[in-house]
Amino acid sequence: GRQSYYACPMEAFLVSTAIVTLAEMGDKTQLLSLVLAARFRKPWPIVLGIFVATLANHALAGAVGSWVTTVLGPQVLRWVLGLSFIAMAVWMLIPDKLDEDDDDGDGAAPRFGVFGTTLVAFFLAEMGDKTQVATVMLAAQYSAYFWVVAGTTLGMMLANAPVVWLGDRLVKKVPIRVVHLVSALIFMVLGLLA
Repeated sequence: GRQSYYACPMEAFLVSTAIVTLAEMGDKTQLLSLVLAARFRKPWPIVLGIFVATLANHALAGAVGSWVTTVLGPQVLRWVLGLSFIAMAVWMLIPDKLDEDDDDGDGAAPRFGVFGTTLVAFFLAEMGDKTQVATVMLAAQYSAYFWVVAGTTLGMMLANAPVVWLGDRLVKKVPIRVVHLVSALIFMVLGLLA
């Protein structure tokens, strides 16, 4: 049977929200939010696109994390999670870059509309991203799929929605390096605890 860590759902939700909010600061998907906001200047369809893409992506990631707990025994799972959280701590210290080769900066609405373009771009950018990997690990850590996905999605929205509305002013005022160090420390502690 499943022997993953059983916690209260609120703990899974709050930890997931906090970790993903911190991990997303300065992440390539946050930079993508900034680029989309600057290019299209239509915040509502961008924020809605980010929400739907994140929900779909993290629902899949959470399902993978929950599935992993049924495949691996509790001892193996504990080591895999511990090492994964420690690896995540190191990954948090590596800054993200965003490829902007296709950014022509003309502000014109794309073929799929602002919502559709945001949805596709954000879903693809999130594949294999720190926050997606964190969602897999958190879903494996906690036996609370819904609460982990809800928490990681909220964390993404907390980090990205303000960027869409406030843009560059917000990003420049937040000390990204300090946020990444705090995130790395949290992941390291979780890894050592596991």
